[in-house]
Amino acid sequence: MAMTAIKPPAPQDSVFTYIRAKDENRPYLMSRAFADTATLEIVAKAGTLSFPPMCHGLESITDVLVRDFARKFENVHTLCLGIPPCTDDKVFSCRWLVGMSEKETRDVRVGSGRYDWTFRADSLVEHLKITIDLMQTLPPADVAVIMKWLSPLPYPWCPVDRALGSAPKLDALTTVFRCIAAA
Repeated sequence: MAMTAIKPPAPQDSVFTYIRAKDENRPYLMSRAFADTATLEIVAKAGTLSFPPMCHGLESITDVLVRDFARKFENVHTLCLGIPPCTDDKVFSCRWLVGMSEKETRDVRVGSGRYDWTFRADSLVEHLKITIDLMQTLPPADVAVIMKWLSPLPYPWCPVDRALGSAPKLDALTTVFRCIAAA
């Protein structure tokens, strides 16, 4: 029986694993994406979400990005806009788009921002800077419209024009769409 070589993880694998861990509330996946000594920096320009500005270490990052996040939000669907990083990339940046609903109020949130990644030689995340540019709040009744839009899009890597091409015509999202289109 021939043995097949196991492919080492690539940066895009770490990004995908993080997105899946956050969106699906799977904390156990975070060790497949982040180094034990990783750091997280969050810049929240949109004053509607509260995060600590810095976190150090895998457990702290997992608490903030997965466990605490999942206590507040459900129906989370995150897209990385553009193409994934190359196998040998040590740094990578991309725009992101997220749709989700708050568990307590059921309000819908749609936002965008930027991920800036730094990877170790083994492709685990060494540092992640998350910039939240916009976070728009919509009424609970809009959850079906938002999920109908986001869920069929390619996950997690989605071309900007594809995301915008199927976007719902909601005035409240105009600034989010402008931000994405300008990227």
